[in-house]
Amino acid sequence: MPDRALADSLVGQAQATAQKLPADVAGLAAEVPVIGGDSPPSREELLAVEPDFVYSPTTYEFTAEQGFASIEQLADAGVAAYTATGGCFDRRMVGTVDDLFIDLDNLGAIFHVEKEANDLISSSQAELATVDTAIEGQDRPRVAQVFVEGTTLTAIGAGIEYDILQRAGADNVFSPDDPAFADFFAAEITPESLAAEAPDALVFAVTDSAQEAAVRSYLAATFPDMPAVRDGRLIAVPSTDLFPGTLGNVSAVRLIAEELYPDAVFD
Repeated sequence: MPDRALADSLVGQAQATAQKLPADVAGLAAEVPVIGGDSPPSREELLAVEPDFVYSPTTYEFTAEQGFASIEQLADAGVAAYTATGGCFDRRMVGTVDDLFIDLDNLGAIFHVEKEANDLISSSQAELATVDTAIEGQDRPRVAQVFVEGTTLTAIGAGIEYDILQRAGADNVFSPDDPAFADFFAAEITPESLAAEAPDALVFAVTDSAQEAAVRSYLAATFPDMPAVRDGRLIAVPSTDLFPGTLGNVSAVRLIAEELYPDAVFD
């Protein structure tokens, strides 16, 4: 269980209205002020709660041009900022699920909860090992990860999202070697280009059931002959599980693997 004393020291939770918290922490965060709504908090909102430490999945949440508090501005206010290893500037394009363990180790040291952090690392690594064992020797299906907003279609081809699919046993349709992902982990694509790839499964991130239903409807209407659609292999993953530096990364690996390999045994 999360540390109660640390939970009591939380002065704000950001982007918390985008998706419900997991049941094991929802109660702990019930009284923590929500700042920023679906988006990262503005500079003023964040500084108003007077934090000592700010944790963020990526460097985007510290972009001054977007109106957010930059790392430098936070430092000037005496606030320490931490970006998840897989979401920091140097690793956003090459981050892996294992980067989470660096963050847990660091956070355990920062907050003097080394044992709890080590327990989380051990249990998470065991969960990944379970997936490895379950899918060992299986033929890997060709899988594309996409993001659908209205009728705009974006493919994911690098970063931790790419590694999550790899760890789940996918043969990624899009990869960091593709020119489209040379500078950014996502790229807008045409429906025709995705249809030409004929993936066996599609993975997509969602924030709630309404968005999931809308995406499934779009994919079914746009790609009726695609193997992924024809065979019903449309895999919805909570969007927060794909953020770098979250335990949800491990959950996403297992969720996708179980969908890709329904006959495998996950002990």
